[in-house]
Amino acid sequence: MLKRIFIALLCCSLFVQCARRGSPTGGPKDETPPVMLRAEPPQKTVNFTEENARIYFDEYIKLNKLREQLVISPPLEQTAYVISPQSQASKYIEIEFLDSLTPNTTYTFNFGESIVDNNEGNPYSYFSYVFSTGKTIDSLTLSGTLSDALSRTPENFVSVMLYAVDSTFTDSIIFKKKPLYYTNTLDSLTEFTLPNLKAGKYLLAALKDVSRNYVFDSSVDKIDVAHDFITLPNDSLFKLTLFKEAPSFAFGKAFQAGKQRVGFGFMGSDAIEISLDQEVSDSFAATISRDLKTDTIYYWYKGIDADSLKFTLSHDTLAKSYAYRVRKAVDDSLTISFEQRGTLHLTDTLKLFTNTPINKVIKDSMRLRAKDSMLVPFSIAQKSKHEVHFLFDVFPNEKYQLELLPGAVTDFFDTLNDSISVSVNTKSRVDYGNLSIRLFNVPSYPLFIDLIDEKEDIVRSMYIKEARGLYRFAYLQPNKYYVRIRIDENANGKWDSGNYLMKQKPESVYHFPPLLDVRANWELQEQFRLK
Repeated sequence: MLKRIFIALLCCSLFVQCARRGSPTGGPKDETPPVMLRAEPPQKTVNFTEENARIYFDEYIKLNKLREQLVISPPLEQTAYVISPQSQASKYIEIEFLDSLTPNTTYTFNFGESIVDNNEGNPYSYFSYVFSTGKTIDSLTLSGTLSDALSRTPENFVSVMLYAVDSTFTDSIIFKKKPLYYTNTLDSLTEFTLPNLKAGKYLLAALKDVSRNYVFDSSVDKIDVAHDFITLPNDSLFKLTLFKEAPSFAFGKAFQAGKQRVGFGFMGSDAIEISLDQEVSDSFAATISRDLKTDTIYYWYKGIDADSLKFTLSHDTLAKSYAYRVRKAVDDSLTISFEQRGTLHLTDTLKLFTNTPINKVIKDSMRLRAKDSMLVPFSIAQKSKHEVHFLFDVFPNEKYQLELLPGAVTDFFDTLNDSISVSVNTKSRVDYGNLSIRLFNVPSYPLFIDLIDEKEDIVRSMYIKEARGLYRFAYLQPNKYYVRIRIDENANGKWDSGNYLMKQKPESVYHFPPLLDVRANWELQEQFRLK
C-alpha cells in the first residue's frame, strides 16, 4: 500500500515539473537595430548616372518620421525624388530620381533615425547613403558646437549650412536660396559635423529652421553666422550661438475688438500714434491702450455713430491708412480683477487690473485693513490704462482686506465699479529662503541678475548699475532656481539680441551652472565667476 502511494506521488511530481518546463517565457526583447547588407549602386559610387538606388537590409524595416529626419546635402526639391516604400514594411529602401542631378557633386542622404526595424522599432541611427555625379567623392569635413544666446541649452534639430562664396554671393543669400551643404543636429544638442565637402570659400550659418524650408525667416527662426568666411580645408572647431532677432516694426490688420473698440495688430515697438481722419462732434472722446498679452493696440472711442472710420497709424517715418467698416460687436463692460488672490508674498505688490481703460481712481473710496480691522496706510500708482498698484508695508503672518466702495474706479465709458472686497494672507518669514550671490570677473556694468526656474522663466530679476559686494534675493519661495547674468553692454536698460544684416551679435549672457535648491528658513550663499 505504501509503495503504491509513493509511486503515485512520484508521478504527480514529475507531471508538475514537466508542466513548468513547458511554460512559455516570450524570450529576450530584440534590441538589435537593422543592418545594411548592400546598396545598388554601392556606397560612395562615383560618376553616378542611375535613375534610382536601392539599399537592402537584413530584416524588415519601416520608415518613421522620414520628413523630419531626412537630411539631403546639397538640398533637393521634394519634387525631385521619391523614397519608397513608406507605408509598409520592406527589406529595402528605394530612392527614385525624378529630375537631373547637378554634375560633379557629392550627394549625401542622411536618414537620421528614420530607419527602424518593423517589430521593435530599433533605429539604424544616422545611416547615410553617399554618391557622386563626378569623378571623386568630396572628403573634407567641418565641425563645431552650438549654443544659445539666452537659454541654457540650445534648440534641437538645428540646421547647419554652408553657402559658397563666389561672384554671385550676397549677404541676403540666406533669405532667398538654399545652401550648398546642409546638416541637422537631430538629437545631438551641441555638436555638428558637415561631411563630404569640397575645397572652397564658404559662409557658415546655423539656423533653427522652423518652417524647414532651408531659408532664414527672421520672424520665427533663430540664427548665427560665423564672423568671417571659412576656407576649406580647415581643421578649426567653430562655435555658433543662436539668437532670435528683435522683430522689425510692421503694421498689422485692423479688427473689431468691441462695440466701441478697434484693434490694430503690429510687430516690433509699440510706439504708435493713431489719428481719426474724419470730423467728430464735441462729445467725441478716444483713448489708446496696449493689450497685456498680444502685440495689439486698441483704439477706444465714444460720442460718434458711423458706419466706417478712417485712421492713420504712424511709427517713426512709417505711416499707414486704414478705411475701417464698423461691425457689430459686444459692449465692453467694466470688470475688475486682482493678480493676487489668497496669498500675498512678502515681496509682492497687490495689483488691480481692468478690462476697459481707467479714467479715474478715487483713493478716498478705498479701505485697506489688517486682520485686527485697523486701517493700513497705503498709496496707489496707476501703471497703465488698465493697471493700478497698491503700495504699503507688507508684514508676515498678516491678513489684509482691500475694500473698493462704489465709484472708486471709473472707466473710459463712465462706468463705475460695484462694491468689491479682496482678502489676502501673508506667510511667515520662515516659510521662505534667501539667496545671496557674489560675482567675480564681471566684464562690465550695468547688468541683469536673473533668477530663473527650470523652465527658464524669470522669477526675479535685478538691474545692477555698478559693482557692489553682495546681491541678495530675499523671501524666495522654496524651489529650485538657476542664476543667469545678462550684460547691458550699451547701457540702454534692456538686453539686446543680435541682427544678421547689421552684423550685430547679442549682448553677452552667462549661466551659473548648478541648479540651486532654495529651502524654507535657509540662507544660501553662492559665488559666480563669469567665464
